[in-house]
Amino acid sequence: MVQKRTGKRLTGWLQRIEQSHYLALHAFAKGIQRDKVAVQAGLSVEWSNGQVEGQVNRLKMIKRQMYGRANFDLLR
Repeated sequence: MVQKRTGKRLTGWLQRIEQSHYLALHAFAKGIQRDKVAVQAGLSVEWSNGQVEGQVNRLKMIKRQMYGRANFDLLR
């Protein structure tokens, strides 16, 4: 679904997960179900804001380093 952008298949996939006996996937599917519209759009639309989010994450890391707060205690 991710590589071929077939978000239309998400509903059927979630139904198959609910019928399976894998408990870890049940919790994962519940998380997806909470924001199903956004997940389905992410699997269907050809553009993404992942590059922007990566730049924001990088800038936050640099800011933490400048203030001397990038230690493991803060990140726990």
